[in-house]
Amino acid sequence: MVSAAMFIATLGRFGRAATRLGIAVLVAASVAASGFPENQTPASRAALARNSLPPAKSFSTPRPLPPQRSNRDIARDFLDLHFSLEGGTVLPVFTRFERPIRVRVTGTPSTGFMQDLNRILARLKNEADINIQPVSSGPAEITLQAVTSREIQRALPQAACFVVPNVDSLADLRRKRRSPDTDWSQLRSRDRLAVFIPIDVSPQEARDCLHEELAQAIGPLNDLYRLSDSVFNDDNVHTVLTGFDMLVLRASYAPELRIGMRRREVAAVLPGLLARLNPAGTRIASRPLPATPRSWINAIEAALGPGSSLNGRKRAANQAVALARDLGWSDHRRAYSHYVLGRMIQADEPERAQRHFQTALSFLRQSPGSDLHQAIIRPRMAAYEIALGNGEAALQQINPVLPVAMRHENAALLATSLLIKAEALDLLGQFATANTVRLDSLGWARYGFGPEWAVQSKMREVADLRPSTN
Repeated sequence: MVSAAMFIATLGRFGRAATRLGIAVLVAASVAASGFPENQTPASRAALARNSLPPAKSFSTPRPLPPQRSNRDIARDFLDLHFSLEGGTVLPVFTRFERPIRVRVTGTPSTGFMQDLNRILARLKNEADINIQPVSSGPAEITLQAVTSREIQRALPQAACFVVPNVDSLADLRRKRRSPDTDWSQLRSRDRLAVFIPIDVSPQEARDCLHEELAQAIGPLNDLYRLSDSVFNDDNVHTVLTGFDMLVLRASYAPELRIGMRRREVAAVLPGLLARLNPAGTRIASRPLPATPRSWINAIEAALGPGSSLNGRKRAANQAVALARDLGWSDHRRAYSHYVLGRMIQADEPERAQRHFQTALSFLRQSPGSDLHQAIIRPRMAAYEIALGNGEAALQQINPVLPVAMRHENAALLATSLLIKAEALDLLGQFATANTVRLDSLGWARYGFGPEWAVQSKMREVADLRPSTN
């Protein structure tokens, strides 16, 4: 059995890590094909790959879901996000910008990047009520520097993008590398920060970096695995700011808070503040999730990170599953453990991997608001059915993914799902319909995966899932 290639990068505290892997989407896309009747076989994928691809598509009006959790639980999340760093360092005081935020872009950003920037700035204004605006020159509270991935790697190995306080360029960072000015734990107010975004990645990867790093530049500094509805989570399921994230950012800039407040002072204000901003949350029962122990995080990072053999990564994934079981979890972290193990073993033990994916789905079905988590697992299960020639079973797995990927603005997931659906339709002899679906995937593939060579390469990977007809 041929398994489709997988790739995604997770977001670490100081930026999107370039090498660690998280809950992933199938990285694949289709290319244009000429139409053909339902009773004919499709042209070879190699021939299709030679055709030019259309421009990247873009998403329209954002449709974030409002938070679906108790304000009591959200208050705990707010405190843990604002008063700790990912490694466990405690932050003594609350910080934010105390004046209007001007955002300036330097370097050579693409037109698409500027469009994505304008969209997120509009969301921050409208949904989080933050006074933030772009400027073309002059002083700025936040500088977004568009640079190459190599330049980012030189500054911070294994990172794909990151944010640093009290600098405005990579050159400035090099001069202040060991200065207390760039130490988040020493920060007492936010006056000037820089976000470094790569220009040589897919539009979606640049946008995902923009959402995560800009949100942390103006808001919480921590990431929490227990959050199932946030970009402030190293599993990287959510790639654009969610309704929960916007609520946290809106609360961060509420007049009830001020810089320099201690944790206990913020905790005293939060119940009334959240009741004002999110009245629905006062009527939802508290369902607090336990904290995530370092042992489980270490196992997940060992399973998905670089520097280990495949056998070592499999052992770490098995350890994560065992720890999640022993901790008595039944939430998205338990599902994530099974997913990670499934993708570790899928090439050698595809049937066993399917069982782990199914177990992951069974836990997610018990977790409200887990539709995106389920959607990210299903393409692997559908790919397995494609490899076995089970077109109908593949359709049952992949069809529910499409509206979820669209709502959550995940073009890579959407394009992949459309491609897999096209392969399933081919297996069922519905060639013209399959061709229409492939055509629909092209613009999303360009946004999700970038240049034509990447789209064509990933298209071939998914095409190779099909069972041989020899």
